Amino acid sequence: MDFSIETRRHSAAHIMAAAIQRLFPDAKFGVGPTVEHGFYYDIDIGRTVTPEDLEAIEKEMKRIVVENPEFTREEMSLDEAIVLFGSLGQSYKVELLKDLNKRGTTKISAEEAGDLDPGNPTVASVYRTGSFVDLCRGPHVGRASEVGAFRLTKVAGAYWRGKAENPQMQRIYGWCFATQAELEEHARMMEEAEKRDHRVLGPALGLFTFHPYAPGIPFYLPKGMAVRNELMTFVREMSYGEGYQEVQTPQIFDADLWKTSGHWEHYRGDMFTMTVDDRDMAVKPMNCPAHMLLFKMGLHSYRELPLRMAETTTLHRNELSGTLGGLTRVRAFGQDDTHIFARPSQVQGEVVALLERVRKVYETFRLPIAEAVLSTRPEKFLGEKETWDKAEEDLRLALVASGIPFGVNEGDGAFYGPKIDIRVKDVIGRKWQLATVQLDFQMPQRFELEYVEEDGSRKTPVVIHRAILGSIERFLSILIEHYAGAFPLWLAPEQVRVLPVADRHAEFAASLASELRAKGLRVDVDVTTESVGKKVRNAEHAKVPVMLVVGDKEASGDVFTVRRYGQKDQSSMGKEEFLGALKTEIENRE
Repeated sequence: MDFSIETRRHSAAHIMAAAIQRLFPDAKFGVGPTVEHGFYYDIDIGRTVTPEDLEAIEKEMKRIVVENPEFTREEMSLDEAIVLFGSLGQSYKVELLKDLNKRGTTKISAEEAGDLDPGNPTVASVYRTGSFVDLCRGPHVGRASEVGAFRLTKVAGAYWRGKAENPQMQRIYGWCFATQAELEEHARMMEEAEKRDHRVLGPALGLFTFHPYAPGIPFYLPKGMAVRNELMTFVREMSYGEGYQEVQTPQIFDADLWKTSGHWEHYRGDMFTMTVDDRDMAVKPMNCPAHMLLFKMGLHSYRELPLRMAETTTLHRNELSGTLGGLTRVRAFGQDDTHIFARPSQVQGEVVALLERVRKVYETFRLPIAEAVLSTRPEKFLGEKETWDKAEEDLRLALVASGIPFGVNEGDGAFYGPKIDIRVKDVIGRKWQLATVQLDFQMPQRFELEYVEEDGSRKTPVVIHRAILGSIERFLSILIEHYAGAFPLWLAPEQVRVLPVADRHAEFAASLASELRAKGLRVDVDVTTESVGKKVRNAEHAKVPVMLVVGDKEASGDVFTVRRYGQKDQSSMGKEEFLGALKTEIENRE
């Protein structure tokens, strides 16, 4: 039987738990859901799990696979399940069951809910794998040998049910794939990803750093600032482009703005708030409410729509300290954030144009679009069903017209409108969710926005929230890993490094660097007393795209000895030829 990968991964979690029970008979088990590429299980063996334990558990899992026990399912009442797991000493499972029995509802996490039958919360589903018994709704493979290829990867601490006041358990992670070949390919990709980790490369290349005085907020070093500035120039030219009006709105607003938008009620915990002159205030975590205010300040004709408003100021969000990591999640970030105020009849055409712009933007970075996801009306939504149906059809037709492969995530749209999410694939095959195109019917109504229609009536516009790069910080982290720190020439923080062969060439090297800087290039000179071979290796280590070796021949003429990053051979080029080639490469963002 061909089982889904989710079924295999969930079954692998059970096999791991069965192996742990053999090695640690007194082990207590929490929850064991699937995650991307694999699974984990939260366990309590009374001490920290060691690397040696991990190796032993994996060996025991393989023994169980050889034994090939069957996965069998049975149902029982919650009371019966409480007695069963109590007799097995599984206090965490008993707690979940008692919680459900008491409340009559699964007011628990998604991982915990995976242990229970959502269609019948009075019944517990139990699976047996050999002598191991687990609370689980399934499904599972038929026998252990059908689980596929697996490998245990790491151990992390995890509080029971995610609460710091609860006991700390050990969370054991593993990978699982249908075949050994897929597992090995994933392992290769993860090894390559580790080499490309932006949290290591960024500081090593002098791009950014962090300090405890500003947790979660990056310090951009001069080289990092050069890259970020290039990205912001790119945003204005390509991500925004023609037809957008750039604005700047305040960083701090009265709480009444956020109450009108709905953020004060639903998002306040993620905002930096303060009291100023006895007024509740907040630093803005997003631009959309401010853009609603700007639109409302004037009376707009249908002739002005679509009106496209863009802003590049820094946003602040009070992310939990445990979620912060490098540039991927920070508390202060820029965004290529825009809001398009449109008539309903204009939505489909705007989205088609947006998707084409998305494609062109990602092509610049050699980040091909992997797929799109259309998220539709959730169970709880605002507005009329007919409006949602029309909006979803507009987005679907726009995706069809774009030629981008897409799937539909039923019921996963925001309460105020459907959306499209775009995923790209980097050079080692990882997928990243980046661009978002979100329709919004609700916020324009909350702010009582109007425009004058052709017949003189007042209508409420539809707002399209869109970001292509998204968070500039997160996008930069992706680029660092995508390029392994070796940025293309146009984006590189140091585009050219001049390498004088001897001290007598230092003066000419400095003069040449000044001349190149005047041409708009970012240039540095290696003034160390190292050999030219060592200087070349240092430039390679710093991932500088272009190296100019300057000796007697170069100092006495207009011919350069040029070496490109990653290439062993060097070439000779005339000055004008050299400058022309670099100019073309930079202007075309090759």
